[in-house]
Amino acid sequence: MTEMVFGSSPARVTEPVIPRWWRTIDKWSMTCIFMLFGMGLMLGLAASVPLAERNGLDPYYYVERQMFFGGMAMVAMIGVSMMTPDMVRRIGVLGFIGAFIALALLPFLGTDFGKGAIRWFSFGFASVQPSEFLKPGFVILVAWLMAAGQDVNGPPGKSLSFLVAGVIVLLLALQPDFGQAMLILFAWGVIYFVAGAPMTLIVIVLGLAAAGGFFAYEFSEHFARRIDGFLSPDVDPRTQLGYAVNAIQEGGFFGVGVGEGQVKWALPDAHTDFIIAVAAEEYGLILVLCIIALYATVVVRSLMRLLRERDPFVRLAGTGLACIFGVQAMINMGVAVRLLPAKGMTLPFVSYGGSSVIAAGITVGALLAMTRARPQGTMSEILRRGR
Repeated sequence: MTEMVFGSSPARVTEPVIPRWWRTIDKWSMTCIFMLFGMGLMLGLAASVPLAERNGLDPYYYVERQMFFGGMAMVAMIGVSMMTPDMVRRIGVLGFIGAFIALALLPFLGTDFGKGAIRWFSFGFASVQPSEFLKPGFVILVAWLMAAGQDVNGPPGKSLSFLVAGVIVLLLALQPDFGQAMLILFAWGVIYFVAGAPMTLIVIVLGLAAAGGFFAYEFSEHFARRIDGFLSPDVDPRTQLGYAVNAIQEGGFFGVGVGEGQVKWALPDAHTDFIIAVAAEEYGLILVLCIIALYATVVVRSLMRLLRERDPFVRLAGTGLACIFGVQAMINMGVAVRLLPAKGMTLPFVSYGGSSVIAAGITVGALLAMTRARPQGTMSEILRRGR
């Protein structure tokens, strides 16, 4: 009777989550990530066996652990990529708060594992590096603050985000971890630039970063030793960098052959920071170019999809996530070929490491969530909402 009087309301048809996710996700980028992880396992079979033997472990101990942590990373990536930007923002901010507290506790409860920098919490069966999980949360928080600052009567998002970045850089410098500190500053600068920063302020920030680098060189032996090694015209062949450079030269275009490389027997970090040297020696320049192409595909496709995005938060967060993902890969490979000073930074999805691969999964999952195809309002609708 009610329908006869008032008319029937049309039933709202909602597309199931998984089909909608599959229809809107960037499948090319996701495929590139799976390929990078597969290459990491393949290289781990070569790079980690000598280390496992030296430590008296099962030959495939590190590969099995990488498969376990990598599986968790893939689940995290897919799970986060199914979320809406609002859900990613909420979880990212909460994750940032947790990682920030953990980072602040590192000087009191952390360990350096004999590497001269207190970056990890050790739990015996595993270790956690808070700075890896801090990066995606930091990008999301900064993007949220800057996007909110563009609203009428919004908060001073740019100033607040710079204050947060400064505190994080200080905490990272105390470890010391200048590589991650520079990555945090880079992420903030990229988001600030996309949000519409005056060039004067960017120059000031660059000047402060240079002054901070000079201060670190003068008062941090750890930092000065790495800079001096980078600037030295001669590379000590007995150092990790010396072994890596020699391995890359030996590999040539086609490599020396699968399992025939020698650098994995000399480098203690062949399965982590210098895994690209193992790839270059055994598989040659061809595999290295393939790895670079996969990273470039993810970054470029993500940025191209974000060009169509009109939501300020999504655009800023997606740009920041894409850039830190690509720049971290560039830094790792740049160190191996001596274009950059040693940073102690992993190659995302390829290097061994529980914290790094899971954090990379979260980062790319958030990036895929931001770059999913979604209906865009007309410009007039965007302007009306802004009023």
